Amino acid sequence: MLQASTDAPTDPSAAGTAEPAAVPVPTRLLAQRGLFFGPSGLVPEDLYSVVELGAARRERDRVHLAPATRVSTNTYFGRVHATYWQRWTAVTEMQVSLTVSGTGRVRVLASDTNKVWRIVAVHDVDGAREEVVTLAASVDRFLDGGGLYLQLSTETGEMTVSDVEWTVPAPERMPRTDVTICTFNRVEDCLNTLTALADDPRALATVGVVQVVDQGTDPLESRERFAAVSAALGAQLRYVRQPNLGGAGGFTRGLFDATAGAPEEHSDVLLMDDDVLLEPEILVRLTAFAASTTHPTIVGGQMLNLLHPTHLHISAEYADPEILTVGLPVQGALREANLLGLDDRDLPINQERRVDTEYNGWWSCLIPAAIVREIGYPLPLFFQWDDIEFGYRARAHGFPTVALPGAGVWHADFGWKDWDEWHRYFNLRNGLITAALHTPFTTKRIVRRLGQILAQNLVAMHYGLAVTLLTAVEDFLDGPDILADGSAAAAAEIRRIRSAYPETVVHPITDLPRDAPDFRDVQVVRSPGEPTRHRLTWLKRVAYLAANRAPHRTGFVPAGDAHWWHVSLFERAIVADMGEHGYRIRTRDRAKVLELTKRGARLLRRVAAEGPAVAQRYRDAEPQLTSRENWARLYDVEK
Repeated sequence: MLQASTDAPTDPSAAGTAEPAAVPVPTRLLAQRGLFFGPSGLVPEDLYSVVELGAARRERDRVHLAPATRVSTNTYFGRVHATYWQRWTAVTEMQVSLTVSGTGRVRVLASDTNKVWRIVAVHDVDGAREEVVTLAASVDRFLDGGGLYLQLSTETGEMTVSDVEWTVPAPERMPRTDVTICTFNRVEDCLNTLTALADDPRALATVGVVQVVDQGTDPLESRERFAAVSAALGAQLRYVRQPNLGGAGGFTRGLFDATAGAPEEHSDVLLMDDDVLLEPEILVRLTAFAASTTHPTIVGGQMLNLLHPTHLHISAEYADPEILTVGLPVQGALREANLLGLDDRDLPINQERRVDTEYNGWWSCLIPAAIVREIGYPLPLFFQWDDIEFGYRARAHGFPTVALPGAGVWHADFGWKDWDEWHRYFNLRNGLITAALHTPFTTKRIVRRLGQILAQNLVAMHYGLAVTLLTAVEDFLDGPDILADGSAAAAAEIRRIRSAYPETVVHPITDLPRDAPDFRDVQVVRSPGEPTRHRLTWLKRVAYLAANRAPHRTGFVPAGDAHWWHVSLFERAIVADMGEHGYRIRTRDRAKVLELTKRGARLLRRVAAEGPAVAQRYRDAEPQLTSRENWARLYDVEK
């Protein structure tokens, strides 16, 4: 249930499961709150507001300016990204209301694609006491880019600004949006996320049910904190236990439950990871934007890096399934951008120019019920590529995805996750399945890419990772029946297979004296840089392998240097794990290389011969795999 800015905050427990799927709303819809400070001191307040001159005290929903001070909200969370509103909604004007005390000036500024500002509206106050100021701005000159933001300033007096709200005309009726959080043995993280929701009643009032799908062996309900959070959320909380079907099974459960019954009873669903540092404001912004679009649209929140909270992971992306590659930046998109940095013109780094994404990760993503009714549920892929495949399937049916700037959560940095893990099986297998469903499945290109990955893994002594790849390809070739159990068995089997390969184990640094008693054997050896001719470099590494020679007998390789062209220079490499929690030991094994090369060659011939027919089998099976009947069977519930 979305709440207009003119309403007082409501009791969260009033938004229980008995609410209708659509309810009348007032004439104005809260699109965005003006916040001056983050949800936690763990994130810099300059992501919300910047003190450009003088001194100011910033709090969550208010700011106090000393004399001769200027504060701007031209920041990631502070600005309204008007270009997305003009492109994807019918909104033609916005209003911003704020409560002002003291003496000073309030301006609404706009920017364009070149980051050039202009004044849209202004209001001066002199000795004001809790004066409510409302200013209007047209949303009509932002088609290619630009945004709206506030500039607050004082000269000789002081001024306090609070309760900033950006509103838009409300549609006649609003869809209800439920939240689904999927969790597996991340109890404290999930409880922190639920607590953040409960602590922000205004944001919580914009949604209906908050459903937690717990698939873990360490359940939330076993903790004392769960009782307190449950009491705080009241009737809004729905807690579901089920066997582990991965993120795909957990998130789909939310979609499944929200689309039960007649269409008029359905709810949109905001999917959310359990281990994010939550900005509750994302509920306000995603639900308002989705409700305002002119056509059913997947609306995604963006990901900021948890370890480096000023860095945006990517603002718009696409995938190339045939080469098993995701996270490719759309032209003009920001990628790993420092949002507090400056560009080459000393201007703030913002996504001024609109860029249109092709899919959005499910760390935070709103999916309308209308899209689920049209295209079906996600595939039972366990996890990895489930969000990407669903986004491309929606796109094929004419439903776009918008990655909305200013709506973000902090998620574990992808760059600090090691590639050599059991779940890489799903990344590889599910990438092939997505290629089968959404590309021409060009076997020559796919075989070349698979061969390249295998060849690089083998020279880099990544034998467990090579076996992970081969197992993923073999299972893909077995056809869609591998998804019959939701891939639960595959998750257990790949762990068993990988356990036979010692280099897949991460050792704590305290074990290093045991593995390398002589400290001189673990001197750091840095990479000289990426080679310009990869194929020639790889052939040289194969020559070293064939001759049983290596420039380095042993050494320690930092995580950032652990590329195939560098690790392949060692007989034995002690490699820092990407998360820098410990190290792995990679040791040359020529017999293993020969064995896996022969197995890989046979498998690549199978892909070339059988690939097109297997791809067609996946296409034929897609309607059944994504059906309500199939998921009801997996959940063992009534459809």
